[in-house]
Amino acid sequence: MKLAYYPGCSGHGTGRELDESTRDLCDRLGIELQELDDWNCCGASSAHSIDEGLGVALAARNLAIADKTGLDVMTPCSACFARLAGARKHVLEHGAPEGVEDVTGQSKVFHVLDLFGNEEFVEHFHGKVQKPLAGLTLACYYGCLTNRPPEVTGKDNPENPREMETLLEAAGAETVDWPLKTVCCGGSLTLSRDEIVGQLCGNLFDMARQAGAQALVTGCPMCFMNLDRQWGAANEQGIEALPVLYFTELMLYAIDPSRGRSLFKHHLSDPTQLFSERGLP
Repeated sequence: MKLAYYPGCSGHGTGRELDESTRDLCDRLGIELQELDDWNCCGASSAHSIDEGLGVALAARNLAIADKTGLDVMTPCSACFARLAGARKHVLEHGAPEGVEDVTGQSKVFHVLDLFGNEEFVEHFHGKVQKPLAGLTLACYYGCLTNRPPEVTGKDNPENPREMETLLEAAGAETVDWPLKTVCCGGSLTLSRDEIVGQLCGNLFDMARQAGAQALVTGCPMCFMNLDRQWGAANEQGIEALPVLYFTELMLYAIDPSRGRSLFKHHLSDPTQLFSERGLP
C-alpha cells in the first residue's frame, strides 16, 4: 500500500512522537508513505474561525498536491484530518475554493486510525507483536475531531468509537469503558483560557482513573499536548493524574520495545515507572 502523507505542523513540533511512531509503524508494516511535497499548514485550529474561505483554501491546497500524486492522503493529526476532510467535502459539493482552482477532491482523506483500525490490518499488526502489553490497563481518549461531525469524518459510531481499543487489545493490553472518551479537552483554549483546560483535563484524568485505567491514550497531538502539560498541574491540585501516551507509541513498543520506549523521553508525564512496575522493559 502507498499513501500520500500529511504530517501537519505538530508532526514537526509538539507532536513529533506521533509523527515518528506513525512513520516507523508504516515502514514495519509494509505501508509506503510519500510526504506531500511543499505542504502547508491546513489552518487548524483557528483559521476557519477567523476566515472560513481561507480555512478551506489552506486545506484544499494540500489536497491539490495530493491529487497530483494520484494517491489518497493520510494524516496522524486529528485536527488536520478534520480540516482536510472538511475541505474535500466542500470541494466535492461546491467546487474548488478561490485561489486553489486545481483541486479536484479525487484523493480521499484518512486519519491514521482509519488505516490501522481496519480488521485486516489489526490481524497483520497482531502477528508482528513481540512484546505484549500485558498488565497495562488503558483508557482510550479520542477527543472531538477524530470522529465528529460524522458527515465530515464518515465515522459510523462517532460517540463510541472502538478502533483504538481494538488495536491496543491486539497488542495485549486491557482497555476500560468510560464515558468521556469523546469529550473535549479544551483544544486551543490552553493559550487563552488555561483554567478551563485545566478543569477539563482534570475531569478526564479523574474519570479515567475511576474507571480503572493506569494511563490515558490518544491519537490527537492537541489532546496529548493539553493532557501531558496538565499532568503536573493536576497532581499539584490533588488529582491523581495518569501518564499520557500516543496509541502509535504503544503499538510500536509492542513490536520493538526499545524503539517505542525511546519516544517516552519527550513526555512531561513520564510513563517509564508504570512500565517498569508491570515488568515491561
